[in-house]
Amino acid sequence: LVLRRGHRARSGASIRDHLDPRVRVVEVNGWFSARGVARAIDEFRPDVVHGHLRKSTRLLAERPPPCPTIATLHMWVNGPHFLAMDGLIVIAEWQKRDLVGYRGRVFDINESLVPAERLSAEAVARLRAELGAGPSDVLIRAFLDANLPDAKLAIVGDGRERSRLERLAGGRVRFTGFRNDVKACYQAFDLFVSPSRSEPLGRVLFEALDAGTPVLATATQGPSEVLRRFPGRLVPIDDVAAMSTALRELAAARPPRVRPDLGAYH
Repeated sequence: LVLRRGHRARSGASIRDHLDPRVRVVEVNGWFSARGVARAIDEFRPDVVHGHLRKSTRLLAERPPPCPTIATLHMWVNGPHFLAMDGLIVIAEWQKRDLVGYRGRVFDINESLVPAERLSAEAVARLRAELGAGPSDVLIRAFLDANLPDAKLAIVGDGRERSRLERLAGGRVRFTGFRNDVKACYQAFDLFVSPSRSEPLGRVLFEALDAGTPVLATATQGPSEVLRRFPGRLVPIDDVAAMSTALRELAAARPPRVRPDLGAYH
């Protein structure tokens, strides 16, 4: 595995902490040094090379190694270098629209899901209290515009937009920051909302469904595909009024917790 030296996030998280000890790791200088990547390939002499995301795939296209190359389409084909790979992995059917005329091999895989450990009722109650929700709350995840007086909104995670969103929220929303127990959090939610403007697939949907949590999502690429097979509700992208209406209706109806069979993704 080739990584740039500054691969840790601000929270300190890194894929390196989760690797099997048999995985050899090479760290290269800069954002992702072409010379360092080429040297690592020359020294390791792999049978196949996988390019992760745009930068590494572009480097492989510019300096093809003496072995087959493959990349995974996490989004769409956002550069001609992807089409220079010998093989492409797709995680959703809609991605194949960009591959008309592609001469390499296309591999379909399901998104991966490790089922979460089931929490006791006491553990769920403790987690809800930590996230700011009392026992009478209708929703934990809700948008401000839904104007549900008993609802709490919890945003789990961190990123560049956090400061701006905190100013926008004005204290009515709980920002938890990075957490290692995010899969447990789903079990404490009454509703999971994915408000993305673009969502190629959305592992978060599978994690919510695995917890039995009702799902509300925008009609982006992945959720539109996933929620044809599993329970959930879609609203148009960037339509605040439609999402507010959906939140009010779901708060009133209180949909049951249902865990569909996700074995194909384990």
